[in-house]
Amino acid sequence: MPTWLPLLLGFLTAVGPLSTDMYLPAFPAIEAELGRGWGGVEVTLSAWFLGLAVGQLVQGTLADRLGRRRPLIVGTAIYTLASVGCALASDMAMLSIFRCIAAFGGAASAVIPRAMVRDLATGLDAARLMSKLMLVMGAAPILAPTLGGLLLESGGWRSIFWVSACYGFASCLLAALLLPETLPPDRRQRQSPMKLLGDFGRIARERGFLTHAVMGGAAMFMVFAFIGGAPEVYIAQYGIAPARFGLLFAVSAIGFIGLTQFNPWLLGRFGALVPRVALRVSFGAVLLMALAAFTGWGGFLGLYLPACLALACTGLVMPNAAVGALARHGMRAGSASALLGTLQFGLAALGAGLVGALTVDTAQPMVLLMLAGVSVALLAEALRQRG
Repeated sequence: MPTWLPLLLGFLTAVGPLSTDMYLPAFPAIEAELGRGWGGVEVTLSAWFLGLAVGQLVQGTLADRLGRRRPLIVGTAIYTLASVGCALASDMAMLSIFRCIAAFGGAASAVIPRAMVRDLATGLDAARLMSKLMLVMGAAPILAPTLGGLLLESGGWRSIFWVSACYGFASCLLAALLLPETLPPDRRQRQSPMKLLGDFGRIARERGFLTHAVMGGAAMFMVFAFIGGAPEVYIAQYGIAPARFGLLFAVSAIGFIGLTQFNPWLLGRFGALVPRVALRVSFGAVLLMALAAFTGWGGFLGLYLPACLALACTGLVMPNAAVGALARHGMRAGSASALLGTLQFGLAALGAGLVGALTVDTAQPMVLLMLAGVSVALLAEALRQRG
């Protein structure tokens, strides 16, 4: 395997977090120009996750049937064109629709690199490769909000989507020129639609897949309840400037990236204890956030510092949940990765949508949703142990 391949896979996977995080500082500006539309700018975030959830089922199926390269190239092209549509949107409904289409295409960059990891490695080797991928992918949530804040100040919120389109074009070009095919023709699936639905059912009923997928999906629900609520809480409630919000968000992401890189070493020494402890620490951190949200204890730092800890701990949950969910599905890695992504991003859409619908002038709805997410993840982790 070429040493640069994890870098390329990480670059491609970063389409998702880049598109999610870069426009977060622009939420108030988008609402100021386009109005609240269908319930606020948070709806565009839910539309994005909905497109990812549906798109991953389609893209994963195509990746198992046609190989990895072609669906990824076509998907990034769709993402690029839809991002141009976002930059030209004249109202909130149009922006939401183009965000959903962009996500449908961008889903290829979310699901196919995971399937390629499964093509190339298993077990601890897969965890190492997934962690390398997360290192490169993690540059997106660190840099994206800061870049988004700078673009907002210099060129307005539309410039953020023009940059997204440029990133999509670069991803499409790199995939076409450099990406190897990791699924040979003799391993590709040729089943009928009914057989394909049966495969999805069999994957979903497998206990190891289900518990790992719910564990990772609930953790993602927690993360994106935070992502959906943080701009309103930080910028509107605490008066944080959009550019400074990007910097604060970047610091939050650094812990996540750091722990993903320690994950293979910790996993080798402590095994399944790693996600178990990480979830419990995250639960404790969210309880501290609840204390700050409901009592005002600690002010902004009383909310912000525990949030950083809670998000960092997910760096020890999500990679291991993905590897565990795909472990027994090597022959259907694309379909299993698609089902995993659909569940995770479906929950992410729910988290972002709920926090938008429940937003008031406090952090309380955001924190309560985060608490619900980490609690479900803990329950799934407990059921995983009994399997």
